[in-house]
Amino acid sequence: MSYFPAFLKLENRKILIVGGGVIAFEKLKHLLDFTSDISVIALELSDEMQKMVEERNLHFLKRGYKRGDIKDFAIVVVAIDDIPLQAEIFKESRDYNCLCNSVDSVDYCDFIFPSYIKKDDLTIAISTSGASPAIAKHLKKYLLKLIPSDIAIFLKEMRSLRESLPKGRERMNMLDKKAEDYIQTWSKK
Repeated sequence: MSYFPAFLKLENRKILIVGGGVIAFEKLKHLLDFTSDISVIALELSDEMQKMVEERNLHFLKRGYKRGDIKDFAIVVVAIDDIPLQAEIFKESRDYNCLCNSVDSVDYCDFIFPSYIKKDDLTIAISTSGASPAIAKHLKKYLLKLIPSDIAIFLKEMRSLRESLPKGRERMNMLDKKAEDYIQTWSKK
């Protein structure tokens, strides 16, 4: 089964991570690229996770998961090895219309974390729908080599033009031509 690619606006959406180990830390790092409204519930935190929670002043409850913990969250990431608890939290997420990701248990996921590239406003997501995370990782490395170092500057210029010029076909054509020229310039490098 393939996953539908979507970019979610996480502003005003609370996220809960259940778990405090290495995998929970990886998911936390990814989420922090896009939001800081993240809470963590775990019996223990890895040293890296503890440091990140403290540095970012994230809400942390040192305990196991309890039914109802997800009621005020838009998204829950279940990063624990307890498969029956993953299933229970996933089932509970239906009651609260909460998106759920149970790490390495696709049966208990509404979404997956793609491999991604983020350079300021540019975000490129790569997914193999779970078929080969290794291919996604290596494709990411390949694509990183192709993206010019000045992409952030170009995107700021494009944003400024979009905000300052009146909407319409003329603006759309000019911006399209500018983007095409930019890509042709760096593809020749």
